Amino acid sequence: MKHLSNASRLEVDAASEGQRVDNFLLRVCKGVPRSHIYRILRTGEVRVNSRRVDATYRLQPGDRVRIPPVRLAERAHRKVPPAAQPPVVFEDAALLVVDKPAGAAVHGGSGLSYGVIEQLRAARPELKFLELAHRLDRETSGLLIVAKKRSALTALHAALREGEIRKRYLVLVKGAWRDEKRHVSLPLRKYVTRAGERRVSVDREGRASDTIFKRERSYRDYTLLSAELLTGRTHQIRVQLAHLGFPIAGDDKYGDFKLNRVLAQQGLKRMFLHAAELEFKHPLSGFAVKLDSPLPSELAGFLCLLEEKPA
Repeated sequence: MKHLSNASRLEVDAASEGQRVDNFLLRVCKGVPRSHIYRILRTGEVRVNSRRVDATYRLQPGDRVRIPPVRLAERAHRKVPPAAQPPVVFEDAALLVVDKPAGAAVHGGSGLSYGVIEQLRAARPELKFLELAHRLDRETSGLLIVAKKRSALTALHAALREGEIRKRYLVLVKGAWRDEKRHVSLPLRKYVTRAGERRVSVDREGRASDTIFKRERSYRDYTLLSAELLTGRTHQIRVQLAHLGFPIAGDDKYGDFKLNRVLAQQGLKRMFLHAAELEFKHPLSGFAVKLDSPLPSELAGFLCLLEEKPA
């Protein structure tokens, strides 16, 4: 442990506008236990503009935050992420939307030193604020929204909660999907395997998940579907389809593992799930934003192979 013997005073900038003071402290005092952060707030050792505040106080530009001496845990050396940026689909002063490749995690953790967000921060050091507005599975490619302003992030999170952001995916499943359009509603529950891996299953005690699936094209052994998310549960599309008996081609968690080995030999070495469309109101201007991402070449190429074997 190392001890920061002197109190520090920080002035809040526009990037932290609207952030709760407890979350601000957790960010700037990395290594300090969460319990200690709440203790120094509760005892009044943290002051904003020389006044006591509670944990829910929202900061404003120009606020001066006094942080008392704290003890920081020594952090192990972390690998510096390389500066990299996926293809940019949209960018303005508030938002950055990128086309994430399959195989790239959106953030570090669970054994990964860094992800897309850490690489973006390294590539764009001039931006003081960059935060993920939502997430994509590591194996999923496609459109990913990153906020460049806290006000935009807050508005996007509210829009996601209210179902005001339309997200449409393209997914290839094993089997003949008969319905032209089907609304699937299933309760999903997270759990951890004995090996420590996080998974999701259909469970009547789980949280509601809703997806509208549409049949886009039928092949001899597969069906190409579009999936519009009405809720945003972890692994939602993957678990729903597997539960219904239509595993996603190449899904290494919930799919048909024997089939996946055959698909890899045929050239499909990833999961066929792509975040193809986003439609939402701009969080600051209110203007309509509609973005799309074409299928990556490896997925489009596999569909070309299937074209040779029509249903």
